[in-house]
Amino acid sequence: MSRGRARPAPDSRSAAALLLLLLLLAVSVGGRGSTAAAAAEVEEEEEAAVDYGAALSKSLLYFEAQRSGRLPHNQRVPWRGHSGLTDGLQQGVDLVGGYYDAGDHVKFGLPMAFTVTMLSWGAIEFGDDVAAAGEWGHALEAIKWGTDYFVKAHTEPFVYWAEVGDGDTDHYCWQRPEDMTTSRQAYRIDKDNPGSDLAGETAAALAAASIVFRRSNPHYSHLLLHHAQQLFEFGDRYQGTYDSSIAEVRSYYASVSGYRDELLWAALWLHRATGRAEYLRYAADRADDFGGVGWAMTEFSWDVKYAGVQVLAAKLLLEGDPQALPHRAVLEQYKAKAEHYLCACLGLNGGNGSDNVERSPGGMLYVRQWNNLQYVSSAAFLLTAYSRYLSAGSASPGLLRCPRGAAAPDELLALARSQADYILGRNPLRLSYMVGYGRRYPVRVHHRGASIVAHKANSRFIGCMQGFDDWFGRGRANPNVLGGAIVGGPNCRDEFRDDRGNYMQTEACTYNTAPMVGVFARLHRLATAAEGCRRGTADEAECR
Repeated sequence: MSRGRARPAPDSRSAAALLLLLLLLAVSVGGRGSTAAAAAEVEEEEEAAVDYGAALSKSLLYFEAQRSGRLPHNQRVPWRGHSGLTDGLQQGVDLVGGYYDAGDHVKFGLPMAFTVTMLSWGAIEFGDDVAAAGEWGHALEAIKWGTDYFVKAHTEPFVYWAEVGDGDTDHYCWQRPEDMTTSRQAYRIDKDNPGSDLAGETAAALAAASIVFRRSNPHYSHLLLHHAQQLFEFGDRYQGTYDSSIAEVRSYYASVSGYRDELLWAALWLHRATGRAEYLRYAADRADDFGGVGWAMTEFSWDVKYAGVQVLAAKLLLEGDPQALPHRAVLEQYKAKAEHYLCACLGLNGGNGSDNVERSPGGMLYVRQWNNLQYVSSAAFLLTAYSRYLSAGSASPGLLRCPRGAAAPDELLALARSQADYILGRNPLRLSYMVGYGRRYPVRVHHRGASIVAHKANSRFIGCMQGFDDWFGRGRANPNVLGGAIVGGPNCRDEFRDDRGNYMQTEACTYNTAPMVGVFARLHRLATAAEGCRRGTADEAECR
């Protein structure tokens, strides 16, 4: 198997190199200080090229590459075709659609729902920014492709189809999704086989999405909210983890954190979607028993929702929600835990090293070896959102108070920006970890569809093992660019090996990219405003 390195794009720095050469010649008699200044000027010019608008556009494009089902006429990823058109047929239900979570072809319900929750949260908080970038329509399409599938999969009040396909058999094959011959067995949760974590996360996704569609499509918004409420009731009434009911998921997306965080998460999203006090009361009454005010977290992910729960609860206090008053004491506890997470990202917690999130030498937040950038993107989102809450909150002094000092909203946003910039190439390798963005990015992404010639270009069937023999082991770049995908990323020493077999680092997942949609939108809006201020074309109020 080839162990190729990241491809340096031809002439990728030719302009910068030429400028540096001219500056060196110009100051050849001026001493070392002048040379250092020239080099710094070139570096500054290079770093100024971060384009958050392009990153936002590519992020939303990526979700079109991950679509399962019958693709629409406005599909923008030309190397993808229809796939999974018989999903659910064996069980007598229509499960066509949804998203493949990563580089394989299983439709895993839990990470898919988290992906849609984060897309929706980004659209709620930063919708104006997404719209200003001209991407609102694409954001709605990305969310709706998931929510349409969730509605289909919720066939009865207490039945939800959790997964289509089997990870073990799927991983034995390397095929395009248009050719797949692997099992499309579907698995469900029900009263006898509960899955409160999956039901709760899907309820959260549908509730959040109902807010997004409230103005543009009120009928659809109502439908989503109806399913969200039923799923929450299902998860709460029949409690248990979905991986205890479905053995096939344990090796891939086991619910290590249990289901209580998802029930709290769903309750707070339903409160935000409906304004009904009963959902907030649920989150307050169960805060202690369900770990909402007990767990001090240093990660936020498709599995562990506590930090997200705590940030949502803190928002109610920061913005002075009247319904928060009867629960102020417990919401303050939630807020303290939210602050612990944010302070951990900033490195401002006291105590031992485990109280703070580690950093790589290049400044990347580091949680664990496998697909670390999922934790970076989710942290960047919570930092960006909380920065906004602190700035707008009527009940807040506007500071995040940590054991080792206070942080202003701008400092939270600065950390989020630094992580976004790291992903986009401001890192020791000068390598963008978003595929298709920048001068250099991973070209051997661990992704079946991207790594094999497009079905439209060559419709000849590619068999299960043929894909391994002819395409997986090739040392060359993938024939299709998986634009907008954020790969797993480097290790704790900022090291990265661009090898298709190195799936720990080169596989991309939908939940890596989803949180960054809102972050990129916000950073793009701020960068555009700052440029307008410099040019004197922005509104005076924006420049204060």
